[in-house]
Parts: sequence; C-alpha cells; structure tokens
Amino acid sequence: MEINLIIAIISGIALLLFLILRLKINAFIALLIGSITVGIIAGLDARQIIETVQLGMGNTLGFVATVVGLGAMFGAILEASGGAKAIANFMVGKFGLKNAPTAMVVSGFLIAIPVFFDVAFIILVPMIYALQRKTKKSLLLYAIPLLAGLAITHAFIPPTPGPIAVAEIIGAELGWVILVGFLVGIPTALVSGLVFGKFISKKIHVEAPSQIEENEIKALPPIGLTLLIIGIPILLILLNTASSSGLLGLENKIFLNLIALIGHPFSALIIANILAWYFFGIKRGFTKQELFKITTKSLAPAGTIILLTGAGGVFKQVLTNTGAGELLATSLSSIGFPILAFAFVGAAIVRIIQGSSTVAMITAAGLVSPLLINSELSQFELACMVIAIASGASIFSHVNDSGFWLVGQYLGISEKQTFKSWTMMTTLLALTGILTVSLIYLLA
Repeated sequence: MEINLIIAIISGIALLLFLILRLKINAFIALLIGSITVGIIAGLDARQIIETVQLGMGNTLGFVATVVGLGAMFGAILEASGGAKAIANFMVGKFGLKNAPTAMVVSGFLIAIPVFFDVAFIILVPMIYALQRKTKKSLLLYAIPLLAGLAITHAFIPPTPGPIAVAEIIGAELGWVILVGFLVGIPTALVSGLVFGKFISKKIHVEAPSQIEENEIKALPPIGLTLLIIGIPILLILLNTASSSGLLGLENKIFLNLIALIGHPFSALIIANILAWYFFGIKRGFTKQELFKITTKSLAPAGTIILLTGAGGVFKQVLTNTGAGELLATSLSSIGFPILAFAFVGAAIVRIIQGSSTVAMITAAGLVSPLLINSELSQFELACMVIAIASGASIFSHVNDSGFWLVGQYLGISEKQTFKSWTMMTTLLALTGILTVSLIYLLA
C-alpha cells in the first residue's frame, strides 16, 4: 500500500509537470488530471475520485473566489484613478532624490497590496525612467528596489491572490499571514531590493529606454486618502485576528460580533471597494458605466487564479483522502526533515521547473496541507508555513517565467543582464525570506 502511495505522488507530480511543460496544457486542467491520476494509482474508485474533486474544489473556492474577485476590482479602480502613481510620487517627494531607491522599494511594497505585480510595474516604469534621466545613474538602481517591493508584497501579503490561495489550502488565518508577511518582508526588501540594487547598478549601467510613452493621469488622488483606503481592509482583518485571539481583552459580545463581521476578509474588502468606487471613481469624474467596465475587466485575470486555486484544493484533497499526505508526513518526520524546509523546497522545485510562482505556491500548498492535519501547529506557525511556500515559489525567475521577459523588455536589457539582475534578485528574495521566516518560526 505504501509503495502504491509513493508511486501515486511521484506519478501525479511528474504528469503535472509534463502536461504543463511539454504539452503546454493549461495548469488548471493539468492539476485536475494530475489529481485524478494520483487517485487512480492510489486505489480510489470512480465515485470516490469524483467526490474528492468536488469536495476539494468547493471547499477551496468558497473563500478564495470571493476574496480574489473583490481584491481584483479594488485594485483595478485604484489603478485607473492614478492611486498607485500618487503613492510613488509622494514617496519620492518625502525621501528625496538621493534616497529614491528607498522610495521605490516602499512604493512597490504598498502598491502591490491592491494591484497585480505586472500591472503595478508597468504603471510605475515611467517613474524610474524619469529618475534615471535626472540622475544619470543606472536604471537598475531604481528598478531593482521597485521590483523587490512589488514581488515581496505580491508573494507574502494578502489580499494578493498567492498568499490567499495558500492560506486557504493549509488553513491559515489571513490576519496572521499579513503580520508574518510584513515581518519577513521588511528585511527581505532591504537585502534583495536596496542592498542588491545598489550592488548590481554599479556592475551594469542601463539607460532608460526612450521609445515607451507614458499615459499621464492629469490629477492624481490625494495621498492621504489613497493610503487610508488601501490600509482599511488590512487594518480591519488584523483587528479581527487580534480580537479572535483574545489579544484585545474585549468581552462585549455585540462589539466582538461587530469586529468579527467587518474584520472578515469578505466584509473588509467590500468596504474597501465601496470606498474606492466612491472616492476614486464617482468623486473623480468616472461615470458608473466606466466603473462597471473597469471592475468587470479586472475579473478576467482573477478568474484564472481562482480556478487554479480550486484545482490546487483538489490536489490537496486527493492526497488527504488517499492517505498519501499522511505517508509523506510520516516519512519526513522519520528522517527528521522539517516541514518548513519541505514547504520551501517543494515550492522552489516547481517554480524553477515550470516558471509560474502561482502554480508553484498552489502545488506546494497541496503537498504540504495533508502533512499538517495532525501537527497541531498554531495559527502563527501556519502563517510561517505560508511565507515559506511563498519564498520558495519566488526563487530563480528565468526564461520559463513571463515576469523574466516583462522585466527585460521594459528595462531594455539583454537576457544575460536580466539573469544577473532580476533572476538574482528573486533568488536573494527567496533565500532571505526563508531564512527570516525560519528564524521567526524557531523563536516563536
């Protein structure tokens, strides 16, 4: 029986990678086929396999679909209104030209909370072009800190889709994930963004391309309002986590119930969307029809992430129902291999082989989740597990990752230079992330 389960796990992962890499089949279908294959080899009958698929998909999407959808619409309104650019302008103004790299890493860190990584980068590219032309220093001095800030938040801090998906699959509360994500993200941004950005900019001098035009938004929204509306859902989620953990010492049931309602990610993001719709939309001259188009368009990329996450939930459920997850946990325990390290390595291998950080995070979460069923980890420790997976899924972006080509194209650098800058930055990000979260995990 144990041999069958081991063969099932290996066959499922091998088939998954073959379908994605060789046959170029969409990762959603590949994950489902891989899950069914594991079920067949492990000995599940047809009815059990179908029920497992339904259960894994349904349990995962009930939460993720709502949060990712709301987050995508919120980010789209912020993007259209110029809120992201307002933050970057404010940061450069406050930090000054000399400390512009710091301004870029902080801007990236904040902007990627509501806006997808690639969209945020494209929005802010003209700003780093302008900084390079003004200072005549290498474009990488500003690009690497910006990219590090964007990549860290995109991987570590909800309500971005990756950590939401992983948290739901392994059962971690978003409030704790946000807290650990910030704790790990700050030193990671310093090392991979500021320190490495300063180093690589001295090795490779890059001039800003001149052919890419900037679409100017005439009047940007007030920075105070922008930061407030971005911060509201995060603060509400953290407040709910603190309240439910007893950290606030509150006993009034009505007040506790109110916090539980408005602090749930559903309610927090609904509130953020309403505020964004009014203050970034209606008050800034957008018509209701324009806002409807903006929010509807934002759901297209969100739909892909939602389905991928659901398929990852199916993979997890198959491993749980067949007993393959329990076998894996027992095997790791017997050889003394830490689950945190397994989470990082598992995500890193998938990331390097097939490229997509989202697929790597979801696949690794599906592998790790069954190992945690009898582990009795606290919510803080589960949040550390999410960040370990996110760190592994960020490592060594190269030619099979769309981000590699996006960065190279917009910075106007060769593939070799992209390897030396962007690929090395993502690797430093991953290694600093896992070292920091491991330290926090051990000290907790």
